[in-house]
This record gives sequence, structure tokens and C-alpha cells, in this order.
Amino acid sequence: MVEASGRPKVVATDLDGTLVRSDGTVSPYTADVLAAVEAAGAVVVFVTGRPLRWAEEVFEHVGQHGLAVVANGALVWDVGRHDVHLLRPIEAELGLEACRLLRAALPDTAFAVETLHGITVEEGFRDRHRVPEGARRSPVAGLFDEPVVKLLALHEELAPQEFWDLAEEALGGRLVITWSSSSALLEISAPGVTKASTLALLCADLGVEPDEVIAFGDMPNDLPMLSWAGTSYAMADAHPTVTEAADHVAPGHDEDGVARVLAGVFDL
Repeated sequence: MVEASGRPKVVATDLDGTLVRSDGTVSPYTADVLAAVEAAGAVVVFVTGRPLRWAEEVFEHVGQHGLAVVANGALVWDVGRHDVHLLRPIEAELGLEACRLLRAALPDTAFAVETLHGITVEEGFRDRHRVPEGARRSPVAGLFDEPVVKLLALHEELAPQEFWDLAEEALGGRLVITWSSSSALLEISAPGVTKASTLALLCADLGVEPDEVIAFGDMPNDLPMLSWAGTSYAMADAHPTVTEAADHVAPGHDEDGVARVLAGVFDL
């Protein structure tokens, strides 16, 4: 149960659009609040859709325990040891089948994958905000040559919700599909892998129940986590489905919304 003080034992927060400001930084105020929350005995866990290569940019704020849930739950990374704590990849055969089904239903879909070593894209994948220079390129048949933590599917003509709905119909529940982008970029994980399911595994290791967790998010990929946590906050500028699902609304991410809520919860 929640500690006698009424304070949660675990703080689970998304990064982009939630903890991280629009300029990509974590404010000094937010950093100070996170440190104070850890000093008060709670565990701060970053739970992000970011791949490892992006999540590392803010690991200095993750706290002394040094664990972060990345790639929508496909990976728990031990920040201190710079090593894998838990890996939940997509099986190659299932991933390739998903690509075939999506390509058959939506011929203009382009694919990429995130692994522990970075992103690999096929030639038609042109999400300019996410593909770094020098990224490995491969036809679909070679995308699953190593463990894949996230399959990305991009469509340049469909709206995000429309693409999601059509992709769900095409895959028939074989994999978990979500999105956290303003573009029609779907993020696809192994069966049963969500931010919530991996956070639940991590909390079980810590001896923490769902009602001892406070969670923050802003996009559809946060929905499972917000539904699982005992107390949930949508950011003021969150996607409408997130606002509807959450218990409360926090100030926006550019207003240090997470930190402001935590300062009140922990009497900082």
C-alpha cells in the first residue's frame, strides 16, 4: 500500500511531451525535484518510447537506482552498469510476418527497426526527424538479423489514427501497436509488451504494488501505464485519449508540470 505519508513509492514518467521540455532539456527545477523525490525514498523510473540511443541523453536524471524502461517496454536498461537488465524483443519470424501483412494491406508502408545498436531502415523510410546520418540500411528481409526492440512503420499519406486503425485490422492482435508522434509513425512491440507490463515487472522486483505508483504521460503509448498505475496524470497538452483516461491533469511539460505535481505530493 501507499506509505503512511501518502506518498507513492515509485514515480513513473514519460519523457517527451511530459518530463522533457520542447527544447529537449530537463529544467534545473525538474532535476532538483527528481533528486529530492529520490532522497525522500521514492524511486523515479523513466518509462519512454525513446530508443536507447535517445534515452541516454537524459539518464543523468534517472536517480541512484539507475533503471529506465525504454522502447515502450521492450528494454529495461541498467544505467549504472550500462547493460541490459531485461530484454523483450520481437521474434524475427513474427516481425517479418507483420511487415508482410502491413505491406499487403497498406502498400506504401515503410519500415525500420530499433535494436540495442541503433536504427536500421529500409530505403523507403524517410522520417527525417528520427533517422540519423550513417544509419544502417537494409531490405525488409534483413531487418531482423539481430534482436529488435521496436518495429517502426511509417506512412506518408495517412493520418496517425487512421494508420493505427488500419494496421490493427491488418495485424489482428499479433503485436502491440501504438504511436507517440505527430506523424503517421507506428511503434510496434512484441506481444504483451507495453510500458505498463514492463513497469509492472520492474515494480514486482521492487515489491511495489500498482496503487503505490504515480505515473505521468501525454500520448497514446502512455495509456496502458496510466491505466495500470494507482494515480495517473495527463499533461495539460496531452492527446485527448490520454486526458480522458488519466485521473488528473498536470501543467504542461514546458511549465515543469511533472515537477510541480511532485513538489506538492512530496511536500517539497
